[in-house]
Amino acid sequence: MVARALMIQGTGSNVGKSMLVAGLARAYLKRGLKVAPFKPQNMSNNAAVTPEGGEIGRAQALQARAADLAPHVDMNPVLLKPETDTGAQIIVQGKRRGTQAAGSFMRDKSGLLEAACDSYYRLAAGVDLMLIEGAGSPAETNLRKGDIANMGFACAVQAPVVLVGDIHRGGVIAQIVGTKAVLEEQDLDRIVGFAVNRFRGDISLFDAGRDDIACRTGWPSLGVVPWFWDAWKLPAEDMMDIASRSGGACKIVVPQLERMANFDDLDPLAAEPEVTVEIVPPGRALPGDADLVLIPGSKSTIGDLAYLRAQGWDIDILAHHRRGGHVLGLCGGYQMLGKTIDDPQGVDGRPGKVDGLGLLDVHTVMSGDKHVTLTKARSVKGDLPVDGYEIHMGRTEGPDCARAWLRIGDRMDGAVSGDGRVMGSYLHGLFSSDPFRASFLSDLGVESQTGYDQGVEDTLDALAEHLERHMDLDQLLALSTPVPPQT
Repeated sequence: MVARALMIQGTGSNVGKSMLVAGLARAYLKRGLKVAPFKPQNMSNNAAVTPEGGEIGRAQALQARAADLAPHVDMNPVLLKPETDTGAQIIVQGKRRGTQAAGSFMRDKSGLLEAACDSYYRLAAGVDLMLIEGAGSPAETNLRKGDIANMGFACAVQAPVVLVGDIHRGGVIAQIVGTKAVLEEQDLDRIVGFAVNRFRGDISLFDAGRDDIACRTGWPSLGVVPWFWDAWKLPAEDMMDIASRSGGACKIVVPQLERMANFDDLDPLAAEPEVTVEIVPPGRALPGDADLVLIPGSKSTIGDLAYLRAQGWDIDILAHHRRGGHVLGLCGGYQMLGKTIDDPQGVDGRPGKVDGLGLLDVHTVMSGDKHVTLTKARSVKGDLPVDGYEIHMGRTEGPDCARAWLRIGDRMDGAVSGDGRVMGSYLHGLFSSDPFRASFLSDLGVESQTGYDQGVEDTLDALAEHLERHMDLDQLLALSTPVPPQT
C-alpha cells in the first residue's frame, strides 16, 4: 500500500486549518480510507497525552479521533510549548528535549526536520491518506530558511499544498493572492489549489471573488466553506479559540492566565446547558456572582501566579471564598492554591520560593522530572470512573492531601480544604467523564444529562458532512500524490 498525501496550509494562524483537517479525516474515513493526521511542527500549550506517554498538540489528538486512530507522537513530532515571551519548551517525538530561546531556536533546528520526516514516513507506511497541517503562514518569508512547518516540509516530502484563507478576517483575496506574490518558485510549484473558509451568508455572493482569486493565481478553487456553527463543541487548541459560553444559572468563572495550558478541561463544562462558563480576560475583575472559580493549568505556574496577582484576581478569589463560593484548581491552578511554591532548580523560571494563595494547606516543590501519562482514576465520593491525563512537573504535599478526592491505582490524588469548598488536583480531563461531571455539578445545584464524548463524535460527523457539501473532496483526493520513498 502506497499512501497518498495532501497538505493544508493557511494564509495565517487561526484560519481553521486544524478544523478542516479533522473534518476531512472523518469524511475520508467514512469513504472507507485509512487516514492519518500529521503536523510537523506545532506551537501550543494545550497538549494531549498519547498512550505511550508522549505529548502532542491537542488538535492532532482530535484529528486522530476523527480518523478513528489512537493519538501517537508521530502525528506531531515537534511541539513548542511557550514558557515566556521569548522562550519555549521543545518536545521532540513526544519527549521534552529542553527549553530554548526563540532566537536560538531559529538559528539551530538541527535534527528537527529529520525527526519530522522520520515520523511522517513511519505513519505513512500504514495508511491510505496522510493529511498534513501547516502552521502559521508560508508567507512569513523571514521564517522560510530552515522552515519545517510549511513549505520547507512540503518540499522535503514533495507534498501538494492547498492554501486556505479566512474570509471572516476580511481581505481574503489579498490573503491568498498576496501569499502567491511573496513565495519563491519552488514553493509555488507545491500549491495545487485554494479554499476559502468561514463564510457567513449567501455563498453565491462571493462567486466573483472566488473567480478573481482563481484568475489572479491560476489555482483552482476547491471550495468556499460556510461558518461551521458547532465548532465550539470540539476541543479547542489555541487560547484564541476559547470563549465564554452562555448557559444556565450556574456560573463557572475562569481567569484567563497568560500561560494557560490544557484548558480542554473547560469544554465538557461549556457543553452543559445549565452551566455558564465565563472566561475573564486581563483587566477585568472576576464576577462576584460566580458559583465556582476554576483556576486552570499553566505552562509557567509561578509566572502566572504573579500575573493573576497583577490583575487583582487573588483578591477576587479570596473574597469569593469568604462569601461561601467554591474554588477548583487543576494542575498549575492546584499548585497556586497552596501555601508555597518552591522552585529550587528554576525549572519554572528563576529559582526561588513564592507564597501561594493559601486556600489549601499544601506546599509544592518543583522538579525537573516531568510526569506525562494517561490516567484512569476513581472518585472517592461515589467511586465513579474518571479518565484523564497528567502532565506536570512538581510534587504537592500537605495536610489537606489527607482529604484527597481521587484514587489513582494505589495512590491518592488531590486535596480538599477543611470547609470542603476548595479543591485541587493534578488530573486533567476529568470532566469528560459523564458520571463524575454529573456528580460534581450536582454539588453546585446543577443536573447534568449531557453525553460529552458522544457530542464530540456527533459534531465530527456533522463537520464531515459540512465539508462534503462545500468542498470538492473528489478533486482534493485526485490532487493528493503518492508519498515518495524515504531518502
